[in-house]
Amino acid sequence: AAFCKSANAGRGARSLREMTGYTLGKRRRARYNLRTAGAARRAGTWGCADMELLERRIRADGEVLPGGILKVDGFLNHQMDPQLLMELGREFHRLFAGEGVNKILTIEASGIGPACFAGLVFGCPVLFAKKNRTRNLSGEFWTSTVFSFTHHVENTILVSKKYLGPGDRVLIVDDFLANGAALDGLITLCEKAGASVAGAGICIEKAFQPGGGRIRARGVRVES
Repeated sequence: AAFCKSANAGRGARSLREMTGYTLGKRRRARYNLRTAGAARRAGTWGCADMELLERRIRADGEVLPGGILKVDGFLNHQMDPQLLMELGREFHRLFAGEGVNKILTIEASGIGPACFAGLVFGCPVLFAKKNRTRNLSGEFWTSTVFSFTHHVENTILVSKKYLGPGDRVLIVDDFLANGAALDGLITLCEKAGASVAGAGICIEKAFQPGGGRIRARGVRVES
């Protein structure tokens, strides 16, 4: 509880030093944060230490590249930290527990990791939209067009009509929200299928870019 209070006061690592009496190294600090977040969840104070967990990990191991690109491939979307992803999945469940979610939807490839851990906590299937129709796919598909600002290409994403339909209450999970093109495309897939969207759980939102505001203006709940 003391950790949560000091974190909410915006004191970050300074508070950590005050509490422990010494400065932890990057890897030890990350492990400390995982233990602290787990203790907070068990104590019922989960919801403030969880955000510090991810924020501190970004500060410790993230890298900002030219063009406003945040590189977190050491723990989120290339090499993945399973403990961190499990805590994020638990937080998405805390936020959307009363929404009747029975399916997690994401897009390949970076969203699959967080989505799978969310699906594990929710106890429901995870469906990811494919960017290419491969030879092992058959049947009918819901499709939507998504422009990738990272790779500067337009993709037609698709999911099988067999796995998405009117009976589904969907939580969309992804690693990043910036311009919102991927999220727009996934929402469109749900609309075409007649599925209802409970909301979107995003690991990292670039709030200085327009995607979040535009998606919320569509009436979709976004938690990041």
